[in-house]
Formats: sequence, C-alpha cells, structure tokens
Amino acid sequence: MPIGLALPQYGAFADPALTARVAAGAEAIGYDHLWTGDRLLVPNDPRSRYPGGDGTTPAEYRAFLDPLTLLTVAAGATGRARLGTSTLNALWQPPALLARTLTTIDRVSGGRLDVGIGLGWSRDEYQAVGVPWEGKAARLEETLDVLEAVWAGGEDVRHTGALWTVPPSTVLTLPVQRPRPPVLLGGFGPAALERVGRRADGWLGVALPLPALRGIRRLLHDAARAAGRDPRALRLVLRANPVVTAAPVPVEQVPRRGTVEQIADYFAAAIREFDAEPLLDPHLSAHSADEFLALAREFHDALAG
Repeated sequence: MPIGLALPQYGAFADPALTARVAAGAEAIGYDHLWTGDRLLVPNDPRSRYPGGDGTTPAEYRAFLDPLTLLTVAAGATGRARLGTSTLNALWQPPALLARTLTTIDRVSGGRLDVGIGLGWSRDEYQAVGVPWEGKAARLEETLDVLEAVWAGGEDVRHTGALWTVPPSTVLTLPVQRPRPPVLLGGFGPAALERVGRRADGWLGVALPLPALRGIRRLLHDAARAAGRDPRALRLVLRANPVVTAAPVPVEQVPRRGTVEQIADYFAAAIREFDAEPLLDPHLSAHSADEFLALAREFHDALAG
C-alpha cells in the first residue's frame, strides 16, 4: 500500500532547505510517494472562489514555491520514493517545453516521476499567465497529445492540432520510464472523470466521504471499460489537508479535521474498499519542520501499523 506525503512548499514552509530535509526524512520513515502542488498567486479581489471551506483562499498560499523545481530538489535528497505533482496546472506552459522539463525530472530522479495534472480553479491565475480560461478541456486533451508525442521520441516526432504544431523533429532525450511516466488527472465532473478512465493511469482526488467515492469510482470504471481498458489498473490517490486535533471530533468532520487516529481510520477504510493511496498534507497542522516530520511519522505509523 503506497503512502504519500506532501512536501514542504507553501506558507511558513516555503523554503527549499526544508523540502530537502523533509523529503529525506519522509523517505527514511518509509513514505513511498512525495508530492508537490501548484499555486501561482492569491488575488486581492478574486474572481474565483476557493473550492473548499467557506470559499476563502488559505492565507498560507500567499507564499508558494514552484512544484517542478522542488521535485528536482527532492530527487537529489532521496533515492527510492516516487515524486509527483498533485496537481500541476499543466495548461500554463506550452506542452513541448513541459515535456522537456518533465523528462529531465524523470531522468534526474532515475525514473521516479508521477505526472499529476489538473485544470485549476482560479481565473486570475489563468489571466496572469495569458492562457484563456475558456476551452480548458480541449487544451488539456491536446496537451496530453503533445506530451505523449514528445515522450515517444525518435527521429519523426510531430503533432498538428488546433493549438500547437510540432514540425517533424528529432527528440532523443527520453524519460527513463517507457513509454512515458505515469499520468494522473484531477477533476470531479463527469467529463473529467471520463477523461481519466479513457487515457490516464489514475485519478488525483481528495478525501471525500466514502459514498461519494463509490460514485466516482463507478464513473471511472465505466469510462475505462468503454475505452477498452482495465479499470482495476486505475490508481486512486486521495489527498487530505487536515487540521489535526488533540481530541476526537464529530465523525462528519473527518478527515478535514480530527485526531491522527480518526484520519488514519478514514484512510484505512478507503484503502480496504478502493485500494486507495493516501496523501497526507501536514501544512495546516504543523508549525515547524520538526513538527511536520513528527506528524508525518505519526500518520505513517498509524497507516502502516
């Protein structure tokens, strides 16, 4: 059962030295996956509400380090754990350039990269990078097409689409993982879940109530079968950014809040039913690197014990 940890990246933990320290420490504890997220800015007058809580963007997001740079830092501090993005706003970059960057990280890490991609939720961030908010789904489909073409490599790499044209080219710098690094996609709507089942290696989700996850899994599996794929091969990565409490909280608050034991019990149930991969993010509960690692150890011991 793979267990994942979000690396220090934002708020008081926006320090690459902490990222390297926690990456090495988490691998020593036994974590199998280390993840980074992606935020660009926090607008003063947002046009999009944050998709959680009361809709207010967490203040910690005002300081946020680049996810791919931090994965390179983590690659140098570790030797076993897989490294992934949960999730990367891939549409902010031309896909041919993104393919080169991801290939480099896969090679630097010795083939340990998981490419987790989402569409994001902030119109303001899209405006800041000059990418249209409209047409995101089509842009993602073509982004995936370009990534796959470049990662395939060879002496006749080419792509012609509505948004990008890659002329017949030679690309010989390839990912270690063949035919490509695993690609996981986020999203909750029917179209997003259909895309996961049709062309991704798994779903990057959040720790929802188990009944909601049953419905999502059903849609994912239906889409995979319709595409002639094995639904059992799809990974389900469930992220929780909990506020850890000293005393137990009402069950309806778990896993958004709760004791380490309550949150671990939720994930144990998700693992049993869905073969889920837990991803714990201690940013909202830790106040120092020592506490970050201490919480990571508590969660790992509770889940692996």
